[in-house]
Amino acid sequence: MSSHNNHKKEFFFSSWAVDNRVTVYLLTFIIVVLGIFSYFSMPRESFPEIVQNKIYISTVYPGNSAEDVEKLITKKLEDKFKNISGVEKVESNSFQDYCLIVVDFNEKEDLNLAKQKIKDKVDEAKGSQDWPNLDSGSKVEPSVFDLNISEEFPILNINIKGNYPKQTLKKYAEQIEDDMEDISEIKDAVILGVDENEVEIALDLYKMNAAQVSFDNVIAAVKNENITISGGNLTTEGYRNNVRIKGQITNPNEVGNFIVKPGIKISDIATVSFKEKEKTTYAREMGQDVVMVNLKKRAGSNMIDAIEQAKEKLKKAQETYIPKDVTITATSDQSIQVEHQVNELANHIIIGILLVMSVLSFSMGMKNSLFVGTAIPLSMLIAFAILHAFGITLNTMVLFAMVMGLGMLVDDGIVVVDNVYANMEKGLSRSQASKFGIGEIAFPVITSTLTTLAAFAPMLLWPGIMGEFMKYFPITISVTLSASLFVAMIINASMTGGSMTLKDENLTFETNRKLTILFTVVGVAGILIGLISGNKSFFALTTLSIFAIAAIWLYKNYFFGKIQHFQTTFFPGLELKYQDFLRKLLDGKPKKALMYVVGLLFASFVIMGVSFATKWTKVLFFPDVMPKQMYVYMDFPQGTDIGKTNQATKLIEKSILNTISKYNDEKTGKNFLIESMITQVGKGAVNPQVDAGSQADTPHKSKITINFVEFNHRRGIDTNDVLEEIRNAAPPIPGAMVSVEKQASGPPVGYPISIELKGNDYNQLIAESQRMISYINSKNIPGIERLQTDVNKDSPEMIIDIDREVAGNLGVSTAYTGITLRRAMFGQEISTFKDIDDDYQIALRLQEDQRKNQSALFNQPITFQNNKGQLLQIPISTFARFKEEKTFSKIKRKDNTRTIMVYSNITQGANANEIVQKLQSDMKNYQLPDGVSFKFAGEQEEQGKNQSFLFLALFLAMAMVTGIIVFQFNSMSKTVIIMTTILLSFSGVFLGLTVFKMNFVILMTMMGIISLAGVVVKNGIVLMDFFVLRLDDKIAEKGVETHDDLSIDEVKEVIIESGKARLRPVLLTATTAVLGLIPLAIGLNFDIWSFLTTLNPHLSIGGDNVAFWGPLAWTIIFGLTFATFLTLLMVPVMFYLVSKLKIRRRTRKLEKLRLKEGII
Repeated sequence: MSSHNNHKKEFFFSSWAVDNRVTVYLLTFIIVVLGIFSYFSMPRESFPEIVQNKIYISTVYPGNSAEDVEKLITKKLEDKFKNISGVEKVESNSFQDYCLIVVDFNEKEDLNLAKQKIKDKVDEAKGSQDWPNLDSGSKVEPSVFDLNISEEFPILNINIKGNYPKQTLKKYAEQIEDDMEDISEIKDAVILGVDENEVEIALDLYKMNAAQVSFDNVIAAVKNENITISGGNLTTEGYRNNVRIKGQITNPNEVGNFIVKPGIKISDIATVSFKEKEKTTYAREMGQDVVMVNLKKRAGSNMIDAIEQAKEKLKKAQETYIPKDVTITATSDQSIQVEHQVNELANHIIIGILLVMSVLSFSMGMKNSLFVGTAIPLSMLIAFAILHAFGITLNTMVLFAMVMGLGMLVDDGIVVVDNVYANMEKGLSRSQASKFGIGEIAFPVITSTLTTLAAFAPMLLWPGIMGEFMKYFPITISVTLSASLFVAMIINASMTGGSMTLKDENLTFETNRKLTILFTVVGVAGILIGLISGNKSFFALTTLSIFAIAAIWLYKNYFFGKIQHFQTTFFPGLELKYQDFLRKLLDGKPKKALMYVVGLLFASFVIMGVSFATKWTKVLFFPDVMPKQMYVYMDFPQGTDIGKTNQATKLIEKSILNTISKYNDEKTGKNFLIESMITQVGKGAVNPQVDAGSQADTPHKSKITINFVEFNHRRGIDTNDVLEEIRNAAPPIPGAMVSVEKQASGPPVGYPISIELKGNDYNQLIAESQRMISYINSKNIPGIERLQTDVNKDSPEMIIDIDREVAGNLGVSTAYTGITLRRAMFGQEISTFKDIDDDYQIALRLQEDQRKNQSALFNQPITFQNNKGQLLQIPISTFARFKEEKTFSKIKRKDNTRTIMVYSNITQGANANEIVQKLQSDMKNYQLPDGVSFKFAGEQEEQGKNQSFLFLALFLAMAMVTGIIVFQFNSMSKTVIIMTTILLSFSGVFLGLTVFKMNFVILMTMMGIISLAGVVVKNGIVLMDFFVLRLDDKIAEKGVETHDDLSIDEVKEVIIESGKARLRPVLLTATTAVLGLIPLAIGLNFDIWSFLTTLNPHLSIGGDNVAFWGPLAWTIIFGLTFATFLTLLMVPVMFYLVSKLKIRRRTRKLEKLRLKEGII
């Protein structure tokens, strides 16, 4: 085979593209249109929507303690669920009046099928004889549902306030609620801060007794009177008339006129009023009472569109039916954060493109760099089209994957264009150079891309909620890199085959003059249209025109010469220096150089180990970001009246307002740091970390949400410090647990310190949890905020023991006694009042002072008729005894065993891993009673699972990469040489993190290390393939069989010349990859659109995205930079040493054969 023939390789698809350029250009146009359409159509959100493979079963059973709910509902359902196929775990929480069971299915189980299985088992349980009934006689009805986390968090709070009664404001809120629910993207609008109205019949116990009226008498009177009945049809004189007995009330006061018994109206024994139900909710904005409407978006919908439509409807409402003196504000607007994050990452992409294009234009010339640079926008547009087609939203995971892949998108294009250029320099035509140039390197380019994809592929196997959260990263980068391979092989082939030249030509004066006139016209038009229309967007045309004019003249008079100098002087000079250095290295002591690198590799691992041991490098599970939101949760024992909870919450609000007042602007008096502070007491005051899916009433809980302004407007204030200030300033509230937490950076994984105790005796578990808290507190471990348990025995309960013998002799049953007390205290909804707009319940109960009077309640008589028709009144106290006890706030179960969680947040600056390590050490000898066990759960449990998976993913990635390289080269020695570059990148990561004292973030740093396994081998593959290609030419030229038949000097010269030839593409691919990540790594915030329209770029360094993604970006930068330089040195050295060894073995083998032949 001749050298000439070796260069006649073609890649079919690339050659087709060269011959069918018009078709390719049309395809490119279609890609651009589809990509742009998809980008603007994709729903936007902060993080991916996560639907956990969990089914929730919620059951309301009023009037029962947590223990009764556990016994009568929870256990029965759990027994049914535990044998369902695919179930991994069953957890439950039993509260007073309510229980929530969570059934966790394995990931392979279809969620709809799992839900149906649960529904079938619920129906089976309901069909049993001993399934409980409600007061109305109907069976207790469990609700079965799944949960999409994105649908649980409000995306906007609409706050309504004014000098009007709450019920009037509620009317406006209901109109707004109706408007909002008309928006298809809105799933739910919930009114907080005011309760529904009802018609209350507040009975006077003493008047009832005097009139000998029972609850049953009143209920019967209302039910029999507030009714409309059809009497049928009456036909007279050929007409058919509908007969209707109309008894339904049209005014709540009519209820008072109903006759209970002859001579006695309801109004004689009760007060009838149309009023708000007993309070279940309070809402405030910055300490002022409001009626609030919380909006929750529908899964898969565009959050930004939803909020824009909501604001439009609010604006219309204020112009129509909302009075001018009613103030409406929109707070906790999640679209601002989402739009900011999306725009920030989009700006990072644009800045990255500019940096990459600058490097490419200097190294390859302006025209050739444009060929390569097209890979970035085209690959991204293809990715947008594909992701949109599969229903993936535009979130930070997707955009970061694109930022990370930014520099890698041009890798294939660089190699392709550089090789086509080299073939044109040999005298081939554009068309031939494109076909043969791409044909030479098509296979190594494809395999090097496959190695990168192979590194990301194992991440798709990531289990659990974190896997659902992170899977969009490997999906996006795989789609984008595959698209870049398509662009390089097809679109770049077409472009180079039709337009590539060996020499860049400078712009002429005449060309610049014409372009200047054109841009001037466009610029002036932009100003005029912008001023006339009032739309500042048109000003961008003017700014762009000014920069375009400056760019063409600077290019002509300055940059063209510099680019030519760089290409003809700098790079050739660098290549010669590299060639000389490589020659000296190979002629000198290559083994010694290799040993130095191996020593450095081991040293880096030792240094990292010491850094971990000395806490120089801290280990975190998830990035520690400055919060955009923070929460203050307060939790009283269950049974606490909402009024008490509300008063205590006001104390905390006052403390917070005093703390944040120092951030008021001196000129405006407005707080420049706090965007809003929203308080919810009772309804809506749930903590997603512990209450996800719960629909229980929470009069004992409150939640204060503080929203900070965007990072650029915080004037350098660290919101972590503000959180700590608020935490320290919070007043002690007797009997309440107060915790201050920041917004979770990812999916909920539990508290950083979580210890789960298991056992069947709950009294023993509670005692043991308190003993454990005391033990841990005695160790004085710094960083623990406040240890608390999620279960206590502080809920007050009054036990009524009925003497059945006495009661039975008196003719009173236990059931009727219970119903009487329930009606007296809790009340009973007995009918409905309908007005034009709504339906309202009619409820009866004792008047407020009496139903809160223990003596009156338990001395009230049971009024009934005995079997002889005599009306009797028997006081409850004659056959019952009363005692006050404390009961459990809730009962938690996990796989049929009771559990309690001891948990705590950590203080600012503390490291959760270090605290837990100290706890684990201190608790090794902690003695537990028989039947009780504990384990570390929450964030630590998730960390352990994810850490194990990431090490497995690293192993799988390296195994797959190894397999691809072996397949390409069919050589273990070449594979080992290339795989060494991965270890070199690890060394770079460890040294970089240690030198710059950066945290080792388990999730992000490990993802970066796994990514490096595929990224760094690309250069090794391209370099190695070029060695092989040139050696093939050499053996064809010499007419020998294998590479080992060449002399070591010939191999050395091939290595040196090949290294020189591949220096530019290797450096360019690494440089572009690093430059693409730099804006994100340092948090360079430059608002390009703002700059184009207002000349204000809002320039800043840092931000939310850099805190979250920075560790991953720096991992790749450190590893890739270090590995690239050592790859350029060590791959040639190792290949030289291996070749030298093989040639010696080959020579000895041939000598033995010749000696053997000579003897014969």
